Amino acid sequence: MWRLVQPKLGRPSRSLKLAALGGLLVLMVLRSPSLLASWQRNELTDPRFLQLHKCPACFGTSWCPRFLNGQVSFEEWDGLRLLGFPQARSVYLARYSEPGEDGHRPVVLKRLGSQGELAQLDQTVCKRATGRPRCDLLQAVPRAEFARSAGHAGQLTPVAVRGWSALVHCPSQRLLDRLVRRYAETRDSGSGPLRRLRDSERLQLLLTLAFNPEPLLLQSFPPHEGWPFATYLGACGRMVVVSYVGEELWRYLNAPWEKRVDLAWQLMETAEQLTNNDFEFALYLLDVSFDKFAVDPRDDKVIIVDAGKILVADKRLIRQNKPEHWDVRYESKFDGCDKEACLSFSKEILCARVTVDHNYYAVCQNLLSRHATWRGTSGGLLHDPPSEIGTDGRLEALLNECANPKERYGRFQAAKELRDYLAQLSNNVM
Repeated sequence: MWRLVQPKLGRPSRSLKLAALGGLLVLMVLRSPSLLASWQRNELTDPRFLQLHKCPACFGTSWCPRFLNGQVSFEEWDGLRLLGFPQARSVYLARYSEPGEDGHRPVVLKRLGSQGELAQLDQTVCKRATGRPRCDLLQAVPRAEFARSAGHAGQLTPVAVRGWSALVHCPSQRLLDRLVRRYAETRDSGSGPLRRLRDSERLQLLLTLAFNPEPLLLQSFPPHEGWPFATYLGACGRMVVVSYVGEELWRYLNAPWEKRVDLAWQLMETAEQLTNNDFEFALYLLDVSFDKFAVDPRDDKVIIVDAGKILVADKRLIRQNKPEHWDVRYESKFDGCDKEACLSFSKEILCARVTVDHNYYAVCQNLLSRHATWRGTSGGLLHDPPSEIGTDGRLEALLNECANPKERYGRFQAAKELRDYLAQLSNNVM
């Protein structure tokens, strides 16, 4: 059952005060031409709003001509500048147009971190380079620890970057070569070794890898190769541009049963693809919730739209090095916490086993089963099945075993059977 947990209501006077404040702010905008003009101005043509002056402590510059020429603008209310609102956000809906083309395309802009996190980044770079919390970033970045340890080598190596972020918690040389070869924020993308990048490009790559490697993952595992991620488009300063996919998955929680079954089947297929693929890279989802996925309205395809916390393990390297218990199946432990999007995992084990059920566990527990919660609601994507399916009991049994297995290694078999059963229910049988 999909249940709504009643929120605690505040005092009526508080709501009235907020309404009055909102009305006052609207009057201020309407009565102040300068404030209204400020609101209507395209912030995305302002280099300081884009934090272009922070480069090379930034994420790239490939899309700067488009931003500065006014080809990118906020979508409607995302352009609200009142009280510095955009500065406090990290994700924006925007529109992009090419010269000579009619209309525009929706895109998503990301800062990759909150205002506080980006400020902390600046302080960290300055302290490690100069010993002071404030400095000239242009001068400091090449002297920072991350740049000295990995920036002057001809090749990015596992020893230099291991543990910088989830993406490279246990990197192989094969993964790092892939990241560098496919790095898009360079004039010579696909050139290969790190030494072929210009100094500024190399520093941007290293900083992105350490702060938030999502752009690098999107570039290295693109959708045109079949990976279930949004398309990376470019960056300018500390603003990254990715394709707009569609509405987030949580908006489908009350969709018709047939639609939810198809989405659930796709989620299980995604878990399988990220775990077992011909590339022999296992991509483990460390943060799974309904706002990390979206649905493309053109083909109803489920896409991962927040890939900031994904660990990549190289199965070839695991088989080659044969760490202890490398060939023993690993079953993730159910996390019965009462908070949203809980997951229990060990990064070290994910990096050291060839056969792991983590992605099935994450999808079943946090999205599909009765244990899934979202903004005060519970019941999962597959809540309230039709009576004949509910009475049969097979779906509930498979979901329970996939989320919280009772048999040893039961999740592996339950995940396989659940994929097959959902395929039958959604007419996706191959």
